Amino acid sequence: MSSSSKKSAPLPASSGGLMRFFEDETKGFKIDPKIVVSIPISLIVVSWTIELFLAP
Repeated sequence: MSSSSKKSAPLPASSGGLMRFFEDETKGFKIDPKIVVSIPISLIVVSWTIELFLAP
C-alpha cells in the first residue's frame, strides 16, 4: 500500500476519528457552552420568580 492510499482511507469509528471531526474549524457563531446552558436556566428562574410574585 502506498502512503497516498492510506491518507484517503476513511477514519475508523473511534473516539480519535470523532475528536478529529469536531476539532475542524466551522463557519458560524462560536458560543461558550456555559452561556448556552445558563440562558435557559436564567429564563426558567425569571419565569418562576414572576409567577411567584404575580400569582393571586
